[in-house]
Amino acid sequence: MSGESPPPVEPSASASTPEDSTDRTLLSDARLTIAKRDLTSLSREKTIVLALLIQLFVAAFSSFLVVGLTSLYSPGSVSAGEVVVGVAGEHDDALVRAANDQEGLRAITYPSPDEARDAYQSGNVHAVMVAGDSGDRIDVTVIAPTESIETTLIVDQVRTLLEQVERNERVVRAEHLDRSPVPLPEEVDASPYYGFTYTVLVPLLLFLPPFISGSVAVDSLTEEIERGTLELLRVAPMSLVDIVDGKALAMVLIAPLQALLWIGLLGFNGIDIANVGQLLVVVTALTTLVVTLGLSLGVLTAKRRQAQLLYSVLVIFGFGALTFAPEHPATTVAKLAVDSPTTTTTVHVAAYAVAAAVVFGLARRLVARTDPEGL
Repeated sequence: MSGESPPPVEPSASASTPEDSTDRTLLSDARLTIAKRDLTSLSREKTIVLALLIQLFVAAFSSFLVVGLTSLYSPGSVSAGEVVVGVAGEHDDALVRAANDQEGLRAITYPSPDEARDAYQSGNVHAVMVAGDSGDRIDVTVIAPTESIETTLIVDQVRTLLEQVERNERVVRAEHLDRSPVPLPEEVDASPYYGFTYTVLVPLLLFLPPFISGSVAVDSLTEEIERGTLELLRVAPMSLVDIVDGKALAMVLIAPLQALLWIGLLGFNGIDIANVGQLLVVVTALTTLVVTLGLSLGVLTAKRRQAQLLYSVLVIFGFGALTFAPEHPATTVAKLAVDSPTTTTTVHVAAYAVAAAVVFGLARRLVARTDPEGL
Protein backbone atom coordinates (compact mmCIF):
# COMPACT_ATOMS: atom_id res chain seq x y z
CA MET A 1 0.00 0.00 0.00
CA SER A 2 1.09 3.49 -0.76
CA GLY A 3 0.41 4.62 2.78
CA GLU A 4 2.88 2.19 4.32
CA SER A 5 6.34 3.43 5.19
CA PRO A 6 9.34 1.56 3.75
CA PRO A 7 11.09 -0.83 6.12
CA PRO A 8 14.08 0.60 7.98
CA VAL A 9 17.43 0.02 6.33
CA GLU A 10 19.68 -2.23 8.40
CA PRO A 11 23.28 -1.04 8.71
CA SER A 12 25.63 -3.20 6.70
CA ALA A 13 28.12 -5.40 8.52
CA SER A 14 30.99 -3.53 6.92
CA ALA A 15 29.95 -0.16 8.30
CA SER A 16 32.48 1.17 10.85
CA THR A 17 31.61 2.98 14.03
CA PRO A 18 33.60 5.94 15.36
CA GLU A 19 35.08 3.69 18.06
CA ASP A 20 36.38 1.21 15.45
CA SER A 21 37.89 4.03 13.45
CA THR A 22 39.64 5.36 16.52
CA ASP A 23 41.00 1.92 17.37
CA ARG A 24 42.37 1.44 13.88
CA THR A 25 43.96 4.89 13.95
CA LEU A 26 45.63 4.13 17.27
CA LEU A 27 46.92 0.73 16.20
CA SER A 28 48.24 2.14 12.92
CA ASP A 29 50.05 5.03 14.60
CA ALA A 30 53.50 5.41 13.06
CA ARG A 31 55.20 5.54 16.45
CA LEU A 32 53.63 2.27 17.55
CA THR A 33 54.71 0.68 14.27
CA ILE A 34 58.31 1.75 14.88
CA ALA A 35 58.13 0.54 18.50
CA LYS A 36 56.83 -2.91 17.49
CA ARG A 37 59.46 -3.14 14.77
CA ASP A 38 62.30 -2.38 17.21
CA LEU A 39 61.02 -4.78 19.86
CA THR A 40 60.78 -7.55 17.27
CA SER A 41 64.34 -6.92 16.09
CA LEU A 42 65.66 -7.30 19.66
CA SER A 43 65.04 -11.05 19.52
CA ARG A 44 67.68 -11.27 16.80
CA GLU A 45 70.35 -9.47 18.84
CA LYS A 46 72.35 -12.23 20.53
CA THR A 47 74.18 -9.86 22.89
CA ILE A 48 70.95 -8.34 24.19
CA VAL A 49 69.28 -11.72 24.56
CA LEU A 50 72.30 -13.02 26.49
CA ALA A 51 72.25 -10.00 28.81
CA LEU A 52 68.54 -10.53 29.49
CA LEU A 53 69.08 -14.23 30.16
CA ILE A 54 71.86 -13.47 32.65
CA GLN A 55 69.60 -11.05 34.52
CA LEU A 56 66.79 -13.61 34.39
CA PHE A 57 69.10 -16.25 35.85
CA VAL A 58 70.21 -13.93 38.66
CA ALA A 59 66.63 -13.03 39.57
CA ALA A 60 65.30 -16.58 39.25
CA PHE A 61 68.00 -18.13 41.46
CA SER A 62 68.62 -15.14 43.70
CA SER A 63 68.15 -17.09 46.95
CA PHE A 64 71.07 -19.36 46.02
CA LEU A 65 73.26 -16.67 44.47
CA VAL A 66 72.95 -14.36 47.46
CA VAL A 67 74.74 -16.89 49.66
CA GLY A 68 77.65 -17.27 47.25
CA LEU A 69 77.94 -13.57 46.41
CA THR A 70 77.72 -12.56 50.06
CA SER A 71 80.76 -14.71 50.77
CA LEU A 72 82.67 -12.31 48.50
CA TYR A 73 80.86 -9.20 49.72
CA SER A 74 81.32 -10.12 53.41
CA PRO A 75 83.57 -13.18 53.87
CA GLY A 76 83.01 -13.24 57.62
CA SER A 77 79.34 -14.06 57.08
CA VAL A 78 80.22 -17.55 55.86
CA SER A 79 80.95 -20.13 58.51
CA ALA A 80 84.17 -21.89 57.55
CA GLY A 81 85.63 -23.12 60.83
CA GLU A 82 87.49 -21.32 63.59
CA VAL A 83 90.38 -18.97 62.84
CA VAL A 84 93.20 -19.29 65.38
CA VAL A 85 95.46 -16.27 65.84
CA GLY A 86 98.68 -16.17 67.82
CA VAL A 87 99.17 -12.90 69.73
CA ALA A 88 102.26 -11.51 71.45
CA GLY A 89 103.80 -8.22 72.44
CA GLU A 90 103.33 -5.55 75.08
CA HIS A 91 99.62 -5.04 74.40
CA ASP A 92 98.58 -8.61 73.69
CA ASP A 93 95.92 -8.32 76.40
CA ALA A 94 94.01 -5.79 74.28
CA LEU A 95 93.94 -8.26 71.40
CA VAL A 96 92.82 -11.13 73.64
CA ARG A 97 89.95 -9.09 75.14
CA ALA A 98 88.67 -8.19 71.70
CA ALA A 99 89.07 -11.77 70.44
CA ASN A 100 86.98 -13.14 73.30
CA ASP A 101 83.99 -11.12 72.04
CA GLN A 102 84.34 -12.23 68.41
CA GLU A 103 82.74 -15.38 67.06
CA GLY A 104 84.76 -17.61 64.79
CA LEU A 105 88.13 -16.44 66.14
CA ARG A 106 90.31 -17.72 68.98
CA ALA A 107 93.47 -16.04 70.26
CA ILE A 108 96.46 -17.89 71.77
CA THR A 109 98.96 -15.83 73.75
CA TYR A 110 102.68 -16.49 73.31
CA PRO A 111 105.47 -15.20 75.61
CA SER A 112 107.39 -13.61 72.75
CA PRO A 113 106.90 -12.61 69.12
CA ASP A 114 109.49 -15.21 68.05
CA GLU A 115 107.49 -18.04 69.60
CA ALA A 116 104.32 -16.77 67.92
CA ARG A 117 106.09 -16.72 64.55
CA ASP A 118 107.40 -20.27 65.15
CA ALA A 119 103.83 -21.40 65.86
CA TYR A 120 102.73 -19.84 62.57
CA GLN A 121 105.54 -21.52 60.64
CA SER A 122 104.65 -24.88 62.12
CA GLY A 123 100.97 -24.45 61.23
CA ASN A 124 99.60 -24.23 64.79
CA VAL A 125 97.95 -20.85 64.14
CA HIS A 126 96.46 -19.28 61.02
CA ALA A 127 97.95 -15.82 61.59
CA VAL A 128 100.13 -13.87 64.05
CA MET A 129 99.48 -10.44 65.58
CA VAL A 130 102.29 -8.66 67.44
CA ALA A 131 101.06 -5.63 69.41
CA GLY A 132 103.91 -3.26 70.25
CA ASP A 133 104.06 0.21 71.80
CA SER A 134 104.59 3.12 69.42
CA GLY A 135 104.53 6.21 71.61
CA ASP A 136 100.91 6.79 72.60
CA ARG A 137 99.63 4.29 70.01
CA ILE A 138 99.35 0.53 69.74
CA ASP A 139 101.31 -0.70 66.74
CA VAL A 140 100.04 -4.08 65.49
CA THR A 141 102.02 -6.17 63.01
CA VAL A 142 100.04 -8.92 61.31
CA ILE A 143 101.48 -11.99 59.63
CA ALA A 144 98.97 -13.84 57.45
CA PRO A 145 99.13 -16.19 54.44
CA THR A 146 99.09 -14.59 51.01
CA GLU A 147 98.42 -17.58 48.76
CA SER A 148 95.88 -19.65 50.63
CA ILE A 149 92.23 -20.43 49.98
CA GLU A 150 91.48 -19.31 53.54
CA THR A 151 93.33 -15.99 53.17
CA THR A 152 90.21 -13.88 52.55
CA LEU A 153 88.41 -15.26 55.59
CA ILE A 154 91.49 -14.91 57.82
CA VAL A 155 92.12 -11.32 56.75
CA ASP A 156 88.45 -10.46 57.30
CA GLN A 157 88.50 -11.88 60.83
CA VAL A 158 91.75 -10.05 61.65
CA ARG A 159 90.34 -6.79 60.31
CA THR A 160 87.21 -7.19 62.44
CA LEU A 161 89.41 -7.89 65.47
CA LEU A 162 91.44 -4.71 64.94
CA GLU A 163 88.24 -2.67 64.59
CA GLN A 164 87.04 -4.04 67.91
CA VAL A 165 90.39 -3.23 69.54
CA GLU A 166 90.04 0.34 68.29
CA ARG A 167 86.56 0.59 69.77
CA ASN A 168 87.74 -0.74 73.14
CA GLU A 169 90.72 1.62 73.26
CA ARG A 170 88.51 4.60 72.48
CA VAL A 171 86.39 3.76 75.50
CA VAL A 172 89.38 3.11 77.81
CA ARG A 173 91.32 6.23 76.81
CA ALA A 174 88.39 8.64 76.53
CA GLU A 175 88.95 10.00 80.07
CA HIS A 176 92.59 10.88 79.35
CA LEU A 177 91.92 12.90 76.19
CA ASP A 178 91.79 16.69 76.09
CA ARG A 179 89.11 16.56 73.44
CA SER A 180 86.20 14.18 73.08
CA PRO A 181 86.67 11.76 70.17
CA VAL A 182 84.10 11.51 67.42
CA PRO A 183 81.48 9.03 68.66
CA LEU A 184 81.42 5.75 66.79
CA PRO A 185 78.11 4.47 65.41
CA GLU A 186 76.44 1.75 67.41
CA GLU A 187 77.05 -1.78 66.27
CA VAL A 188 74.08 -3.26 64.44
CA ASP A 189 73.56 -7.00 64.46
CA ALA A 190 72.17 -7.22 60.93
CA SER A 191 72.31 -10.12 58.54
CA PRO A 192 74.86 -9.59 55.73
CA TYR A 193 72.49 -11.47 53.40
CA TYR A 194 69.78 -8.88 54.04
CA GLY A 195 72.16 -5.98 53.44
CA PHE A 196 73.64 -7.46 50.27
CA THR A 197 70.23 -8.31 48.82
CA TYR A 198 68.68 -4.85 49.20
CA THR A 199 71.74 -2.64 48.75
CA VAL A 200 73.49 -4.53 45.95
CA LEU A 201 71.35 -7.17 44.25
CA VAL A 202 68.05 -5.28 43.95
CA PRO A 203 69.60 -2.00 42.65
CA LEU A 204 71.72 -4.03 40.22
CA LEU A 205 68.69 -5.80 38.73
CA LEU A 206 66.66 -2.58 38.52
CA PHE A 207 69.41 -0.36 37.04
CA LEU A 208 70.72 -2.73 34.37
CA PRO A 209 67.56 -2.62 32.18
CA PRO A 210 67.62 1.21 31.83
CA PHE A 211 71.31 1.27 30.88
CA ILE A 212 70.84 -1.55 28.36
CA SER A 213 67.78 0.19 26.88
CA GLY A 214 69.76 3.40 26.38
CA SER A 215 72.58 1.56 24.65
CA VAL A 216 70.17 -0.31 22.39
CA ALA A 217 68.43 2.98 21.52
CA VAL A 218 71.77 4.44 20.37
CA ASP A 219 72.44 1.44 18.13
CA SER A 220 68.89 1.37 16.78
CA LEU A 221 68.90 4.98 15.55
CA THR A 222 72.50 5.21 14.34
CA GLU A 223 72.23 1.95 12.38
CA GLU A 224 69.15 3.31 10.63
CA ILE A 225 71.20 6.36 9.63
CA GLU A 226 74.33 4.46 8.58
CA ARG A 227 72.45 1.82 6.56
CA GLY A 228 70.21 4.35 4.86
CA THR A 229 66.98 2.77 6.12
CA LEU A 230 66.04 6.03 7.84
CA GLU A 231 65.18 7.46 4.43
CA LEU A 232 62.89 4.50 3.72
CA LEU A 233 61.05 5.06 7.00
CA ARG A 234 60.53 8.74 6.18
CA VAL A 235 58.96 7.77 2.85
CA ALA A 236 56.23 5.91 4.82
CA PRO A 237 55.58 8.90 5.43
CA MET A 238 57.02 9.41 8.92
CA SER A 239 58.67 12.47 10.36
CA LEU A 240 61.98 12.24 12.20
CA VAL A 241 60.14 13.05 15.41
CA ASP A 242 57.76 10.09 14.87
CA ILE A 243 60.70 7.75 14.27
CA VAL A 244 62.54 8.89 17.40
CA ASP A 245 59.34 8.76 19.46
CA GLY A 246 58.68 5.19 18.34
CA LYS A 247 62.19 4.05 19.20
CA ALA A 248 62.02 5.80 22.58
CA LEU A 249 58.64 4.22 23.31
CA ALA A 250 59.96 0.71 22.67
CA MET A 251 63.07 1.10 24.82
CA VAL A 252 61.31 2.94 27.65
CA LEU A 253 58.55 0.31 27.90
CA ILE A 254 60.80 -2.74 27.97
CA ALA A 255 62.83 -1.68 31.05
CA PRO A 256 59.98 -1.43 33.61
CA LEU A 257 58.54 -4.68 32.25
CA GLN A 258 61.88 -6.36 32.92
CA ALA A 259 62.05 -4.77 36.36
CA LEU A 260 58.54 -6.03 37.18
CA LEU A 261 59.54 -9.54 36.10
CA TRP A 262 62.72 -9.44 38.22
CA ILE A 263 60.71 -8.24 41.25
CA GLY A 264 58.26 -11.09 40.75
CA LEU A 265 61.09 -13.63 40.58
CA LEU A 266 62.71 -12.18 43.68
CA GLY A 267 59.40 -12.54 45.51
CA PHE A 268 59.18 -16.15 44.31
CA ASN A 269 62.58 -16.70 45.96
CA GLY A 270 61.36 -15.29 49.26
CA ILE A 271 62.81 -11.77 48.82
CA ASP A 272 59.91 -9.38 49.44
CA ILE A 273 60.03 -6.04 47.62
CA ALA A 274 57.88 -3.17 48.90
CA ASN A 275 56.65 -0.05 47.08
CA VAL A 276 56.69 -1.72 43.68
CA GLY A 277 54.79 1.16 42.08
CA GLN A 278 57.33 3.78 43.13
CA LEU A 279 60.20 1.52 42.12
CA LEU A 280 58.71 1.21 38.63
CA VAL A 281 58.39 5.01 38.49
CA VAL A 282 62.09 5.33 39.29
CA VAL A 283 63.04 2.72 36.69
CA THR A 284 60.80 4.30 34.02
CA ALA A 285 62.13 7.80 34.75
CA LEU A 286 65.78 6.70 34.65
CA THR A 287 65.12 4.73 31.46
CA THR A 288 63.52 7.77 29.85
CA LEU A 289 66.52 9.90 30.78
CA VAL A 290 69.17 7.53 29.42
CA VAL A 291 67.16 6.58 26.31
CA THR A 292 66.57 10.26 25.55
CA LEU A 293 70.28 10.90 26.01
CA GLY A 294 71.18 8.04 23.69
CA LEU A 295 68.75 9.07 20.93
CA SER A 296 69.84 12.71 21.18
CA LEU A 297 73.47 11.71 20.77
CA GLY A 298 72.49 9.54 17.80
CA VAL A 299 70.81 12.52 16.11
CA LEU A 300 73.70 14.88 16.88
CA THR A 301 76.56 12.57 15.84
CA ALA A 302 74.86 10.22 13.35
CA LYS A 303 77.75 7.82 14.03
CA ARG A 304 77.38 4.64 16.08
CA ARG A 305 80.85 4.57 17.63
CA GLN A 306 80.89 8.22 18.58
CA ALA A 307 77.37 8.08 20.00
CA GLN A 308 78.07 4.92 22.01
CA LEU A 309 81.31 6.34 23.43
CA LEU A 310 79.67 9.60 24.44
CA TYR A 311 76.67 7.74 25.84
CA SER A 312 78.85 5.49 28.02
CA VAL A 313 80.98 8.36 29.32
CA LEU A 314 78.03 10.64 30.08
CA VAL A 315 75.99 7.89 31.78
CA ILE A 316 78.92 6.88 33.99
CA PHE A 317 79.71 10.51 34.78
CA GLY A 318 76.06 11.35 35.46
CA PHE A 319 75.47 8.33 37.67
CA GLY A 320 78.64 9.15 39.60
CA ALA A 321 77.65 12.81 39.93
CA LEU A 322 74.42 11.72 41.64
CA THR A 323 76.62 10.72 44.57
CA PHE A 324 76.55 14.40 45.56
CA ALA A 325 72.76 14.43 45.59
CA PRO A 326 70.99 14.24 48.96
CA GLU A 327 70.17 10.61 48.16
CA HIS A 328 71.76 8.41 45.49
CA PRO A 329 69.36 6.46 43.23
CA ALA A 330 70.71 3.18 44.65
CA THR A 331 69.84 4.40 48.15
CA THR A 332 66.40 5.46 46.99
CA VAL A 333 65.75 2.02 45.50
CA ALA A 334 67.04 0.26 48.63
CA LYS A 335 64.86 2.35 50.95
CA LEU A 336 61.78 1.77 48.82
CA ALA A 337 62.46 -1.96 48.57
CA VAL A 338 62.70 -2.40 52.36
CA ASP A 339 59.67 -0.14 52.92
CA SER A 340 61.56 2.58 54.80
CA PRO A 341 61.25 5.63 52.52
CA THR A 342 61.77 9.10 53.92
CA THR A 343 60.50 12.44 52.71
CA THR A 344 63.78 12.83 50.80
CA THR A 345 63.13 9.51 49.09
CA THR A 346 59.66 10.57 47.95
CA VAL A 347 60.98 13.91 46.71
CA HIS A 348 63.67 12.12 44.69
CA VAL A 349 61.12 9.84 43.05
CA ALA A 350 59.06 12.85 41.99
CA ALA A 351 62.18 14.70 40.85
CA TYR A 352 63.23 11.82 38.60
CA ALA A 353 59.79 11.74 37.00
CA VAL A 354 59.73 15.51 36.40
CA ALA A 355 63.30 15.49 35.06
CA ALA A 356 62.43 12.68 32.64
CA ALA A 357 59.43 14.56 31.28
CA VAL A 358 61.38 17.82 30.88
CA VAL A 359 64.40 16.20 29.23
CA PHE A 360 62.21 14.21 26.84
CA GLY A 361 60.34 17.38 25.84
CA LEU A 362 63.59 19.24 25.17
CA ALA A 363 64.92 16.31 23.14
CA ARG A 364 61.80 16.29 20.93
CA ARG A 365 62.34 19.99 20.21
CA LEU A 366 65.94 19.22 19.26
CA VAL A 367 64.83 16.47 16.90
CA ALA A 368 62.10 18.64 15.37
CA ARG A 369 64.71 21.29 14.49
CA THR A 370 67.11 18.73 12.97
CA ASP A 371 67.20 18.46 9.19
CA PRO A 372 66.81 14.77 8.31
CA GLU A 373 68.61 15.33 5.02
CA GLY A 374 71.76 16.23 6.93
CA LEU A 375 71.95 12.92 8.81
